[in-house]
Amino acid sequence: MSGHEELERWRGMAAGLRGLRPEPPATLRPAVLERVGLADAWFTLDGPAGPLLVAYNGRGISATAPAGEQARFVERFHTRHHRPLRRAGAPPARLAAQLRRYLAAPGGGAGAAAARGTPPRFDLRGLSEFERAVLGKTAEIPRGEVRPYAWVAGEIGRPAAVRAVGAALGRNPIPVLIPCHRVVASDGRLTGYAWGVPYKRRLLAAEGADPAELERLGRDRTRYVGSDTTGIYCYPTCRNARRIAPGQRVPFRDAAGAAGAGFRPCRHCRPPSLAASR
Repeated sequence: MSGHEELERWRGMAAGLRGLRPEPPATLRPAVLERVGLADAWFTLDGPAGPLLVAYNGRGISATAPAGEQARFVERFHTRHHRPLRRAGAPPARLAAQLRRYLAAPGGGAGAAAARGTPPRFDLRGLSEFERAVLGKTAEIPRGEVRPYAWVAGEIGRPAAVRAVGAALGRNPIPVLIPCHRVVASDGRLTGYAWGVPYKRRLLAAEGADPAELERLGRDRTRYVGSDTTGIYCYPTCRNARRIAPGQRVPFRDAAGAAGAGFRPCRHCRPPSLAASR
């Protein structure tokens, strides 16, 4: 059975509920539609920079928004997804607990994966394969770290698609949970966030990054930081870069400079090598 045929089958089943006698409980049809992904419900969750509105259905998390924007959230959801959206009677306890663990975990590596437990499922219907690849790679950026748009493009095998990566992140329906705030300009500028740059700064600060330091490094044209003891260079927010003692830190403006000094790229944050930068 094709996806379209399955969807039409569920639509027919849901419509058939209208003909039941006696009438089903008022909560039955919405619950059934949400279970099969034909409608959504939302609840409020504490986020790292303030409460979040989180929409979900049986396929996964489908949208987020800052709290206080309920009316606009519902309106935008209808416009984009063309599905009903109602406020959940009570937050689903298991999903809410799962999301709290996911937001608190550091991200990156086996230990972080264990801390996160089972990651939430995301409902990304309506996005292209390229957009899904961009969001999937963005979700791998650890908490407290940032990467440039060019890094995302290179990681998904589309190094020339930097602008398209930015456009895909702009269409992210699930900010914060899919952390597009962890992607910045190559010069460290905190640009291009749908919820505004001030919110992006608060998110990064809450996760342990220093937005002011990122921008200072950008002004100084410091793209990478190396350790003169290990001979490895990293993005400045990389967990390995943070371990470098001040007297052992070597700044680099580009991969060519790092390679020329005999440094090799970090395997954790994977900055570009000299060959990739040409």
